[in-house]
Amino acid sequence: MTNDILKTARLSLRLSQEELAKRLRDAGTAVGEPNDASKRLVQRWESGTTTRPRPVYARALETVLGMPIEAMGFPARVSPDTKGGHDMAAAADKTQGVAIPEPMPGVEGRPNYSGIWLSRYEFYSSNREQTFTGAHHVLLLQSGDRITGRSVSPSSLDSGSSLSIDLSIDHNVVTGTWREDTGSEGYYRGATYHGAVQLLVEPTGRRIAGKWVGFGKNFDVNTGPWELVFLDPSTAPNTVERYSQAPTE
Repeated sequence: MTNDILKTARLSLRLSQEELAKRLRDAGTAVGEPNDASKRLVQRWESGTTTRPRPVYARALETVLGMPIEAMGFPARVSPDTKGGHDMAAAADKTQGVAIPEPMPGVEGRPNYSGIWLSRYEFYSSNREQTFTGAHHVLLLQSGDRITGRSVSPSSLDSGSSLSIDLSIDHNVVTGTWREDTGSEGYYRGATYHGAVQLLVEPTGRRIAGKWVGFGKNFDVNTGPWELVFLDPSTAPNTVERYSQAPTE
């Protein structure tokens, strides 16, 4: 299975596979853990050929992408460093030395929702006794019936907030999970929240709306409206760059 979560995270930072590899090498050097990350290695991760990065790469990935390894489509427990080879490959890997093509999103005849979308959700703050709206520009990538997304700009609510979503689609029904790492300088001081979503695609295909559910700090279950509004079908770096700013109302 392709790792669209990692690919989405890379594209949200407007990085090519070669550029991500260079940042990984730089991150390793900076902390005294040099690595040999290459474009080929990034291709293997994204194609799903290699499913368990060695710890030295996992730590570099966490530094560069700013999220834990388990939020990148990899297992939470990575394999120990071993001699020989970069990572552990899938058992059926027969592509040694062969360039791996980029996965083709979607299925012929099926709507494809890849592109830039405006994400908006509402939640009630019990401490402030007020309802707030969080907004992000998000990059969505669809592969078959799976959609992954990651924010490409700071939230209008909490500067530096990062949002990621992992969805599956069945006709017009969208179900999945979400995770938000709030900004360290914002009201929630870098807290992480996560939960589930249940959404419906409107007939136009330009709006996906429904409800989120998640846990509050007092172990209560909260919910509220969530919508995704279509903005641009392109996932090119210059398009992502254009939306790398906080949404305006």
